[in-house]
Amino acid sequence: MSITYKDAGVDADAGDRAAEVYKRIARRTLRPEVLAGIGGFASLCRVPAGYREPVLVSGTDGVGTKLEVAFAAGRHDTVGIDLVAMCVNDVIVCGAEPLFFLDYFATGKLDEGVAAEVVSGIARGCELAGCALVGGETAEMPGFYAPGEYDLAGFAVGVVERAEIVDGTRICPGDVVLGLASSGLHSNGYSLARRILTAASDHAVLLTPTRIYAKAILALHRARILKGAAHITGGGLPGNIPRVLPKGIGAAIDTRTWTRPAVFERIAKEGPVDEAEMQRTFNLGIGMAVITAESDARAACALLEGAGERVFEVGRVVEDLTSEVRFW
Repeated sequence: MSITYKDAGVDADAGDRAAEVYKRIARRTLRPEVLAGIGGFASLCRVPAGYREPVLVSGTDGVGTKLEVAFAAGRHDTVGIDLVAMCVNDVIVCGAEPLFFLDYFATGKLDEGVAAEVVSGIARGCELAGCALVGGETAEMPGFYAPGEYDLAGFAVGVVERAEIVDGTRICPGDVVLGLASSGLHSNGYSLARRILTAASDHAVLLTPTRIYAKAILALHRARILKGAAHITGGGLPGNIPRVLPKGIGAAIDTRTWTRPAVFERIAKEGPVDEAEMQRTFNLGIGMAVITAESDARAACALLEGAGERVFEVGRVVEDLTSEVRFW
């Protein structure tokens, strides 16, 4: 007797059913610029009206070993938000408006219910970011992944006026560094965090989704008071703020200006993990750093808070030949 693709472990019918579910989920994220979304070989999207010299800004990322927590907890509705956040938060620091998003979902055997949960999270992330979920890929690869496991990758595209790109070149000593509160660990440092926080009761805090800062950052950009922004991911504050600073410029950060979420204190104590390692591995409660002129700081705080963010004045830009972030 002949064998089928399904006999080899790939259920094409399940994939087709999942695709129909994805279409329904993605429909609520669509923007007017989308000409063709999920279903074709490629998605089509116009550049929004009003741009004179539009520049496309792209970013790609994954969720990392935070997925292991989702597998252990049997909860899959938040990691999709993380996926969008990790990509979109990188794109917006240039002042770009998120336009559309695509995902890659790969697994050994497709569980339609799990896949729908993941894609629902992705759609929710796109709603929070204001971008459209226009397509992606679902790959069923028997024997490649352990039973019940999957991997995720995402790709985001935004658009910004060329003359209004935020690249940090206007940053100068005396500028103010504002910190936007994180929702917790976000999606970084999980290989270390999972070694320390091993109880099932820790799953809820570990699966808290990454905060998406698109609306807040765009509010500053549209007010023309955003000089620079850094998405605080792997490398923490000392590894990410210098990426947007001009040569010869550093930042002095006062760690007393905000209260760290309890999860970071637990990791530091129960590890134990020393302070330097904590600073270069985790966001420590600041998920996005924003730099603005001192004269604009009060207005910036008002706009950020109006967009739903908790904001802290965490430091100043200083002259520093090493372009480092220094803490006190």
